[in-house]
Amino acid sequence: MCGIWALFGSDECLSVQCTNAMKIFHRGPDAFRFENVNGFTNCCFGFHRLAIVDQLYGMQPLRVKKFPYLWLCYNGEIYNHIKLKNHFEFDYQTKVDGEILLHLYDRFGIEKMSSLLDGVFAFILLDTANRKVHLGRDTYGVRPLFRMLTDDGFLAVCSEGKGLTQIKHSMPTAKITAFPPGHFEVFDLKLSGKVESVQMDRFHCCTDKPKHADFSKLEGLGADFELETVKSNIRILFEDAIRKRLMAHRRIGCLLSGGLDSSLVAALLVKLAKEENLPYSIQTFSIGAEDSPDVAAARKVADYIGSEHHVINFTPEEGISALEDVIVHLESYDITTVRASVGMYLVSKYIREKTDSVVIFSGEGSDELTQGYIYFHKAPSPKAGAEDSVRLLEELYLFDVLRADRTTAAHGLELRVPFLDHRFTAYYLSLPEEMRVPKDGVEKHLLRDAFNGMNLIPDEILWRRKEAFSDGLTSVKKSWYTSLQEHVESEVNDSQLKNANKLYHINPPTTKEGLFIRQIFEKHYPGHGEWTPHYWMPRWIKATDPSARTLSIYKPDKEQ
Repeated sequence: MCGIWALFGSDECLSVQCTNAMKIFHRGPDAFRFENVNGFTNCCFGFHRLAIVDQLYGMQPLRVKKFPYLWLCYNGEIYNHIKLKNHFEFDYQTKVDGEILLHLYDRFGIEKMSSLLDGVFAFILLDTANRKVHLGRDTYGVRPLFRMLTDDGFLAVCSEGKGLTQIKHSMPTAKITAFPPGHFEVFDLKLSGKVESVQMDRFHCCTDKPKHADFSKLEGLGADFELETVKSNIRILFEDAIRKRLMAHRRIGCLLSGGLDSSLVAALLVKLAKEENLPYSIQTFSIGAEDSPDVAAARKVADYIGSEHHVINFTPEEGISALEDVIVHLESYDITTVRASVGMYLVSKYIREKTDSVVIFSGEGSDELTQGYIYFHKAPSPKAGAEDSVRLLEELYLFDVLRADRTTAAHGLELRVPFLDHRFTAYYLSLPEEMRVPKDGVEKHLLRDAFNGMNLIPDEILWRRKEAFSDGLTSVKKSWYTSLQEHVESEVNDSQLKNANKLYHINPPTTKEGLFIRQIFEKHYPGHGEWTPHYWMPRWIKATDPSARTLSIYKPDKEQ
C-alpha cells in the first residue's frame, strides 16, 4: 500500500503542493519523496512509501537508466511480473514488481501493457519523450485513484480525493472524480504545459477472460461443466490466487471474522505459508464483543488451523468515538459502508500498533462474486442473480473494496484480496448461471461444496450462514446496528431529517442515521456528494435498510 500524487500543468507554489500531497501520508509511513520533473516546469510527483518489496531500491517516482524519459508512480502489486520478465527477457535494474510497467510500456505501448498485468494497481506513467501522461487502474479498483482535469489544461491525480480538495485553481468548479476501474487514460502535455485528454479505454472487465490467464492446469473448460471437475478447478484457482499473493518482504497476517470467506483465506494462507517455509507464523485477527458470534467462530477457526490469533475487544462506545475518523478516511457517506468500516478500522489500528504484520489478507469480493448476500435467495431467476453479481463486482470500488482499502491504509497496512484474482473471477463467472445460485437455503453453496470434505476448516464454519461484518461484531441480543441507531436518535431530530432533502440534492438522506453520517461527510468534504453515486441496498426485497438483520429472511447463528 502506497500513496501516489501528481500535478501536471500546475502553477501552484511548492508549499501548497507539499501540503496537499501530505494529506495521504498514512498510506505510506516508511518514506516520502516530492520531486519535480526535469525540463517540465509544471510537473511534479509526490510519493508515500510502504516498503513491501525491494526496500532498498523501491522508492518512487521509479526510474531506470534504460528508460530515462519514463517516470512511474504506482500503488499496487503485479503478481506476474517475474513471469513476464522471464518471458520477454527483460533486464531489471531493481527487484520492484512495478518495474515491469516500464519495460512493457516501452516495448508494447500502454494498451497491451495494461492487458498483460495480473495484479492490483493504480499508476501514473509520464513519458517525457512523447509528452504524454498515462493513468490506469486495476479491474476491480482494489487500488484507489482520483483525478481532476480542467478545460484549461490542468491535471491533478491522487490515491485519495482528500489530496486534491484544497488545490486552488482558476477553475474552482472542476470536479474531483474516482478514476474508473479497468481503464487507462492518456493525456497530451501541450507545449504550453497544459494537459488534454486524448484517449480512454477499458483493457478488461470483470466478465472478460484476462489475456494473460493460463488455464492449462484446469479441466473441463469449453466442455460440459461436470460438478466434481468444477469444484476441483475452484480449489486449484483459489489456492493459486493466495499463493501468488505471498509476494512480500514484510510479515503477512489475515483478518478472520469466522465467516466462510475469511476462514478459507486464513486456512489456505497458513497451509501455503508452511509449504513456502515463511520464517514466521501467520497472525489472524478478529474483533467483537465477548459474546459476538464472529469472535466465537473465529476462535474455532484459529484453533483448527493453528494460527497465532488475536482478538480485539469492541464496544459500541469505542465504535461511535471512531465514526468521524472513519468517515474522513472513507470519503464516503454510504450507510452500510460506514457501519462495516468501524470494526475494520479498529482492528487495523490494533495490527499497526501491537504487531509486526503489515501485509493483510481478507475475504472481500466473495459475496459479490459467489452471490453471498442473503438477498440473493430472492433473485427471481438464475440470470437475474448472475447479472446482479456482475453489477456488484463493477461497483466494488465504491463500497466493499473502498472500505477495505481505506480502513487498512489509514494505518499503513497493505490489503490483499485473493477472491478478486483475475483467473478465479473469470472462471467463476464463466460457470452456468444455475450453478452459482443459492441452494438448499444456503448462499454460496457452490463455493462451500468445493471445499467440502477437504478438512480445511471446521464443517460448522464451512456451512455457517452469512453474517454481515458490521452485525457480527456485537451480541446477537443487541447488535452494532442497534447501538448506532440509539446514538443517532440523540443527535438528530425529526425536524432536521425533514429538511434534509433541501440541504442535500445528491442522495438526500431518508433516515436519521443517513443524515448523521452525511453531516460528518459534508463537514470534511463539502460539495463532493457525487463521490457516493448511490447507497448500497439489497435488491428484490422491500428493504428500508442495508443491514442483513432487518431482512425477514435473516436468521442469526443461534437459530440455525
